[in-house]
Amino acid sequence: MLDDSLAVLRARWYLRNATSLGERVRLWGRPIVRNHGSLVIGQRACLVSGGLPIQLTTERDGKLEIGARTFMNYGCSIIATKLISIGPNCKLGMEVLMMDNDFHQIDPVERGARPASAPIVLEENVWLGARVIVVSGVTIGADSVVAAGSVVTRDIAPRSFAAGQPARVIRSVDD
Repeated sequence: MLDDSLAVLRARWYLRNATSLGERVRLWGRPIVRNHGSLVIGQRACLVSGGLPIQLTTERDGKLEIGARTFMNYGCSIIATKLISIGPNCKLGMEVLMMDNDFHQIDPVERGARPASAPIVLEENVWLGARVIVVSGVTIGADSVVAAGSVVTRDIAPRSFAAGQPARVIRSVDD
């Protein structure tokens, strides 16, 4: 119980620059937080930032929403230039990477120009395994699971199990 109380106090201190911090948010370790936009963390979210710190970044017009009772493991890096929305009850494994902008063009002549941002949305109860990468413009449907090491480049329907590089739906979670 004492460790849980300290985790709540730690969250209040290290996440003090969040735009909104829900009740009983818990934090272990020290995250890197750069909030220049809007950072909203729902009640009872749990962030483990030991070993490798969690990085939460919003740019001036960016919004990062972390839903209630979401669990985020160490080493996650989430950068919102427009919108990244993580629904309630989601589970993010170690070293998950989500960026809603690629930060450069593929064309060598245009490489210095930043492309447009596209929102990333994780609906309710999504589980991302360790080292999953989610690129801009992707929505992952409710109750879905993405296997460790996958790269999600397109939308995943609700209640799906997806894996691979790029990730593809393997089966329904109902099977």
